[in-house]
Amino acid sequence: MSSTQEVERERIESFTFQVEGMTCASCVKRVEDALKEVDGVVDASVNLATETASIDLYKNRISIERLHTAVSDAGYALIDPVHDVAPLEPEPLAYDPKAKVRAELKRDFVCSLLFTLPILFLSMAGMTPWFEDSIPFSPDVTNKLLMLLATPVVLFSGRRFFQNFWKKTLKGNFDMNVLVAIGTGSAFAYSVINVLFPWWLSASHETPHVYFDTATVIITLILLGKLLESRAMSKASAAIRKLVALQPKTASVIRGRSNEEVPIADLTLNDQVIVRPGERIPVDGKVLTGTCTVDESIVTGESMPVRKVLGDSVIGGTMNRDGSITLKPTSLGKDSILAQIIKLVERAQASKAPIQKTADKVASIFVPVVMGIGAISFLLTSLLSDGGTSAGLTSFIAVLIIACPCALGLATPTAVVVGTGVGASLGVLIKDAESLERANSIDTVVFDKTGTLTVGRPMVTDLQALNGFGEDTVLRYAASAERRSLHPLGQAIISRAEQIDLMIEDPGMFHSYPGLGVGGTVLSDQVLVGNRLLMRNFGIDVEPGKRIEDRLSDEGKTPVWVAINNKLAGLLGIADVLRDNSPSVVKTLEDMNLRVILITGDHFKTAKHIAQKAGITTFLAGVLPSDKLKEVELLQRKKKVVAMVGDGINDAPALAQADVSIAMGTGTDIAMEAAHITLVRSDLAGVVHAIKLSSMMLRTIKLNYFWAFAYNVVGIPLAAFGVFHPMIAAAAMAFSSVSVVTNSLRLKGYDPSVTNS
Repeated sequence: MSSTQEVERERIESFTFQVEGMTCASCVKRVEDALKEVDGVVDASVNLATETASIDLYKNRISIERLHTAVSDAGYALIDPVHDVAPLEPEPLAYDPKAKVRAELKRDFVCSLLFTLPILFLSMAGMTPWFEDSIPFSPDVTNKLLMLLATPVVLFSGRRFFQNFWKKTLKGNFDMNVLVAIGTGSAFAYSVINVLFPWWLSASHETPHVYFDTATVIITLILLGKLLESRAMSKASAAIRKLVALQPKTASVIRGRSNEEVPIADLTLNDQVIVRPGERIPVDGKVLTGTCTVDESIVTGESMPVRKVLGDSVIGGTMNRDGSITLKPTSLGKDSILAQIIKLVERAQASKAPIQKTADKVASIFVPVVMGIGAISFLLTSLLSDGGTSAGLTSFIAVLIIACPCALGLATPTAVVVGTGVGASLGVLIKDAESLERANSIDTVVFDKTGTLTVGRPMVTDLQALNGFGEDTVLRYAASAERRSLHPLGQAIISRAEQIDLMIEDPGMFHSYPGLGVGGTVLSDQVLVGNRLLMRNFGIDVEPGKRIEDRLSDEGKTPVWVAINNKLAGLLGIADVLRDNSPSVVKTLEDMNLRVILITGDHFKTAKHIAQKAGITTFLAGVLPSDKLKEVELLQRKKKVVAMVGDGINDAPALAQADVSIAMGTGTDIAMEAAHITLVRSDLAGVVHAIKLSSMMLRTIKLNYFWAFAYNVVGIPLAAFGVFHPMIAAAAMAFSSVSVVTNSLRLKGYDPSVTNS
């Protein structure tokens, strides 16, 4: 086997790391480039908003230490993978990686503000005639006092900018820290020299001008902007924290003759876990003993509590409303349903939309260009203006400060974080940002039938009693006869009887007739349940039921005959019924000018009936799995952008081929793996949510970029020509970043009721 083939067979694993030290869009490009240069890394995507790096790599060919080294050499720090194994601490601060950062920012901002306010007062008073007399110090003493007050602001509150400045410049990197550090550092250093050595920079005997107010106000405003930005981003990324909070920390386990409270991380697949009323179910599992009612709405979106009995599956994180059960774990840690959902949301929030790639390229050269503009502005202003070096320095600082590319770097990821978070709250899990952006271009939606437009399991839809029998009697006897049967049609009959609380008896002398039906004794009566051929084999007169059978068949339903004591008692119609909101979803999609098509492997009559009830005019029946893929390809050759919605293994090829693939959460793992978007709640309204959210997200991103670019295009020339004072530039820079995040947060106002109505 060739080395290439061996590499192809290696397992690619995905990790999400926290990245420290990133401040703007240019940082993103440098971290990505550093990671991609490491041999064994397949792909890397870095997100400024979440400060994470998603890395696909051949794990056997690379050590995590090499990734740390590569990022460190670029001037940043890589933190161990986040949320690699569930469970995590449910308290918000325990799993919010930004909580410590916000606390430090708040401390530094408060310190900076406390010293900056008296600096502003002294500076403004010195420049205002009617306040000048209120200052009891001489101008020289005032300048020295300003220097003392400014020093803790610059060297303590603003230390992060200078620390990162040295790290980045030593690596040849230029980012926001370089701009802020050079701008504020120049103002502070120039002022300190003028105070301590006034003869050096000024030949006159006048009190030299100082810029302590400029340096401190800039640092204070930038810290305020970053604090507001961090708080806004915390709201934007709240979706993951809500999901993590669902996971209990401990579980009650039967050990020997006693019960023990053990950490979730210590559970094994052989344990027996006790869940009491009012407790969250700690792990995914199957019920061993007891019954209970479970609220699964937070995971599945099902508003009605679900009754759980022996053998039923339960989902970790859901709430047990009443009853006690013992369950056996079926998946633990990162294999649990909740952990998989968290991983999908994280992956989507850390991913990068195609529209962002251009911005990253611009940002990578943005800072050096701005520094050049600032230097030219300094030279020209110093030489040509009356203010000389002082005016040149003011212009230089203003250019550097106003050009910080924070807004540019946040334009896409903030919208992606909010959009995917809103999607997750609606049960729409989006695999990556590229899928969201692509969904905006969809013009054709292809639906599978079984398990997608329909509920995916047979249900009793019709019941017609004959020859004097009552409907309840027919259903009760049929369900009792089917009690020992495992056939899906039999289970549908039993389920219907249970729904209306009919007493189901245990049949005596049960017998199965393969391909025909079942027979047995129910309350001493002979009962037959099956098709028309079974009835004929036992000499039952089927003439009264022929018209009913024909009608049911025309509607795509399966007729089931019931005979009691050799007399025809009635017919049941069984079918995989349409989901309640399928017609409204189809209509909504068509109102959005999208073409809707049904493609199914079912026979023509059933496909036609379902299509008509759903309001779909174009449908294809009897289509094999391979042909589903070909039909999607045919649409794409006609220049259509196709979304495929399916749930089964047979849908996987078509899902993989579609421009945007959407899998039902109740479907197979293979289908969900092939899909770009998964509907956890198996609610078709999620298709509309995904498309509408993608459209809203793309509009938000474009608006973010417009303001980010417009702000720099207008602001840099004004700063270069001395129109913008550095303090105004700092306020504008802080405002631009906060405005981008705030604009993205508007996505949280998405109203799903329009779709669900």
